[in-house]
Amino acid sequence: MVRTNSLLLELGFQLPNFEMLNTNSVNNENFNSHNLDNRHLLLMFICAHCPFVKYIENQISTLSKDIETTVQTVAISSNDIVTHPSDSPEKLREQAKLQGWSFPYLYDANQIFAKALKAACTPDFYLFSNKRDGNFSLFYHGQLDNSRPGNNFPISGKDLRSAVRDLNEDNSYPSNQKPSLGCNIKWTPGKEPSWFK
Repeated sequence: MVRTNSLLLELGFQLPNFEMLNTNSVNNENFNSHNLDNRHLLLMFICAHCPFVKYIENQISTLSKDIETTVQTVAISSNDIVTHPSDSPEKLREQAKLQGWSFPYLYDANQIFAKALKAACTPDFYLFSNKRDGNFSLFYHGQLDNSRPGNNFPISGKDLRSAVRDLNEDNSYPSNQKPSLGCNIKWTPGKEPSWFK
């Protein structure tokens, strides 16, 4: 496990089109950007094995339900499953079922989407604004809150919840966007992005 911070991505970044396997669907259907609705969008890069993700799974469950009237949630796992079979689509499906997650949980098999968003760690949180024009633009990219395994801060989701409030109230970009921290994304050997060290 390499402790890794999320990277800077310019606010206002436009969500690229995508299509990936939805491991949380009944018939292994694909989910794409055209399946998104008119709500704002929370994208989170997570996985099944990461201890940082396991630490906040309950908060993910609570948060996604608390914000669902105005924000849709989509989870993505981009880890290489040859080197990390514990993050296979089957394992992601088991994780979602165990946690009672009903939101799409996508498998980024070729890691192109993770690279496009400069995703670096699990968990990594992106909040996109949808101003009803079908174009999702990045409003917040950062941590869930200050809590980490072993630091004795309570898990509250306060940073991300505050960003959702700002978005819903049409406030300007949150000024305090602290990077997330977690395990590095497990890139396919030989195909690591330029920023990965």
